Amino acid sequence: MRKILLTACMLGTALWAQSPSSGGGGQSPSTPPTFPESRSAGTAAGPGSTPEPTPAPRKVDDTKFIKESALGGMAEVEMGKLATQKASSDAVKQFGQRMVDDHSKANQQLKQAAAKSNIEVPTSLDSKHQSHIDKLAKLSGPEFDKAYLKDQVKDHEHDVDKFKDEAQYGSDPNVKQFAMATLPTLQEHLSAVKDLKKAAK
Repeated sequence: MRKILLTACMLGTALWAQSPSSGGGGQSPSTPPTFPESRSAGTAAGPGSTPEPTPAPRKVDDTKFIKESALGGMAEVEMGKLATQKASSDAVKQFGQRMVDDHSKANQQLKQAAAKSNIEVPTSLDSKHQSHIDKLAKLSGPEFDKAYLKDQVKDHEHDVDKFKDEAQYGSDPNVKQFAMATLPTLQEHLSAVKDLKKAAK
């Protein structure tokens, strides 16, 4: 009698254990339809994962950029003229002439871009730039070369960064296009003046 009861209990246990899988399909417990989605969601926002932050767009003042670039461009022309007269090195004199030529051209292009966007352009140097030119004008020979090249490296590093920002983040299409077109020339100037500065040491 005990054997019969024991056999019945074992059979009932076996049937109970099989009933869940028979109702949901043989593969559903291990491969539910939502498994790939839930796995990817866990990867993107699961514990320990850090989603990459979206960088906030930088703001560039197009009008300010035009004003500063106009003043800087006019100053470059005037300092270039000084270099052709006061530098002791022929290479520095040639670089000064290149600054006169290239920045005069860029200044005209800047005026055209500003006119299309109705942005007012300064027509004369401010006191800050003029004072710097006056100090440089008092130097001559190797002393001038050293001061001029040092200023040119600093100025063009600043200009390259400023023009990169405008080219990438500017909102005015005309001003932005001017920055994009002028940037390669400024980068060439920076490379050339760095070489001159190294050679002068």
